[in-house]
Amino acid sequence: MSIFAVEYVYNPDHDDLRAEHRPAHRQWLEELVGQGRVLASGPFADGTGALLVFSAGTEADLNQLVSEDPFARAGAISAVKTTAWNPIIGAFRDLV
Repeated sequence: MSIFAVEYVYNPDHDDLRAEHRPAHRQWLEELVGQGRVLASGPFADGTGALLVFSAGTEADLNQLVSEDPFARAGAISAVKTTAWNPIIGAFRDLV
């Protein structure tokens, strides 16, 4: 398994859309935490997006998974950036 950092970019015009779908989004994330697929997740303090840390077999697997996010399905994410990540120091270093 590989670790990926995923950045969501939010459009401020979609605040109401995100608020509507936030409970389903968070439930989806919690289920993935239980499966060991989401290692961390949270919004940026300025409200412009979020950082999510995933464990996935391949980037294609990750992209499929991210497309299932209720936020993605509702069109509440303006852009997604995924980057394979190799944590050397800290809490995630033993996962690679």
